[in-house]
Amino acid sequence: MTEIHFIVEEAPEGGFVARAVGADIFTEADDLPGLHEQVRDAVRCHFGEDKEATLIRRR
Repeated sequence: MTEIHFIVEEAPEGGFVARAVGADIFTEADDLPGLHEQVRDAVRCHFGEDKEATLIRRR
């Protein structure tokens, strides 16, 4: 199982940003539901469809 942790913070200009711990993955969105989708998409782009993380944690 691949597990990735993301640090989620409110952006100064509004919305939210998420950055992975130990991987070069960063994304942003206007709201938390949108950020959840953006994080999943960023992980798919980073690892590819066949090596997708099976567990993503947000802090």
